[in-house]
Amino acid sequence: MNKKHYNQINEVLYKEILPNGLTVYLLPKEGFHKTYGLFSTDYGSIDNHFGYANETMHTVPDGIAHFLEHKLFEKEDGDVFQKFGQHGASANAFTSFTKTSYLFSATNQIRKNLETLLDFVQMPYFTKETVEKEKRIIGQEIQMYDDDPNWQQFFGVIKNLYPKHPLHIDIAGTVESIAAITAEDLYLCYHTFYHPSNMTLFIVGNIDPEETMNWIRENQAAKTFSAAKEIKRQFPEETVQEIIPESIMRMPVTRPKGVLGIKGNMEKRPTEGRELLRYKQSLNLLFQLLLGNTSANYLRLYDQGIIDDTFGFEVSLDRSFYFADFSGDAEYPEEMLQAVEEILLNYENDPEMNEKNLELLKKKMLGKYFQSLNSLEFIANQFTQSLFGETTLFDLPDVIRSITLNDVRSAAKVFIDQKAFSRFYLLPTKTN
Repeated sequence: MNKKHYNQINEVLYKEILPNGLTVYLLPKEGFHKTYGLFSTDYGSIDNHFGYANETMHTVPDGIAHFLEHKLFEKEDGDVFQKFGQHGASANAFTSFTKTSYLFSATNQIRKNLETLLDFVQMPYFTKETVEKEKRIIGQEIQMYDDDPNWQQFFGVIKNLYPKHPLHIDIAGTVESIAAITAEDLYLCYHTFYHPSNMTLFIVGNIDPEETMNWIRENQAAKTFSAAKEIKRQFPEETVQEIIPESIMRMPVTRPKGVLGIKGNMEKRPTEGRELLRYKQSLNLLFQLLLGNTSANYLRLYDQGIIDDTFGFEVSLDRSFYFADFSGDAEYPEEMLQAVEEILLNYENDPEMNEKNLELLKKKMLGKYFQSLNSLEFIANQFTQSLFGETTLFDLPDVIRSITLNDVRSAAKVFIDQKAFSRFYLLPTKTN
């Protein structure tokens, strides 16, 4: 077991790659009562066209990764949630664009709950009857998201930025796409993406690392897996010219919504783990400088009534895409997005871009980070989402401290391109 000390945050992270390819991370936290276990596969909603290297490629219905997440909890002998409950644990799962994760939290019977987590994820059970039953349940979930204005706003701008890439399709798919899913499709996706070599197990809490690792080794050694193969994923090629500059959707909302999206150029971003994390954090700091809620620009727009408390932004960066979105409710959303666009395009001459402001924001970012480390739930949920090669969530303080104003300016130069901008408006339904 490899051991890495993070002296600044007083943490020790243990790592081991098992013979079957499973990567295991353990983070002992003395003094905490709860333990979290998170079992993740590098497989999400965008992975709908795939195969092994030099073998046949497969195309599967949209929404199948999320469907598979639901189905793994149902076994021939009952529901896995009940089993966790019998051992005093709560369980959950979530699917993102690129990952599917299963987790439990418990204060005792950690070995039993850990084995339950490993066993239920590694023993699939799908039948035609159970698949058909699940379609009705997920169909209702899709309709619920169809009625959610914030969800529609988020996917509205993604559809503009990525009109061909599967990123623009709802993570749960559509009612029509999930109707096409079969048990055979689920087994194909499961056996491709749920091989231990494509998965990560992370345990954080009041654990003994040697004892816990022995439990995991023992559990995995008792199972048989096929040889690991290289997975190939294919995505449509897209150019900046294919971005939809503007679109509008109407829903029964009381106040208009607007969102400005910026699509990142994959060829220009860093590829190495630590530099990629520095680049992402440089973009975060750039937008905090220009439009964060302590910036002069934000206060000016707020005082003028152009933005309100709903205004915010986010940087999304993953293995085959990255973009930023700036959104909020506004009486005049066109005016809001125009103002935001002008600020972004004129970043070079903005007085907010100075060393003093950057240092203040870095301290604020670090303070929020250190405060978050008091939450095991935050650590568990963020750890596998924040893996950049060998760089982990716990390298973030060093990365943030290393960022200079030149780094921020360089990130802006790479990312801010007006040709990559798109606007999406969600307006109230017209009334007669």
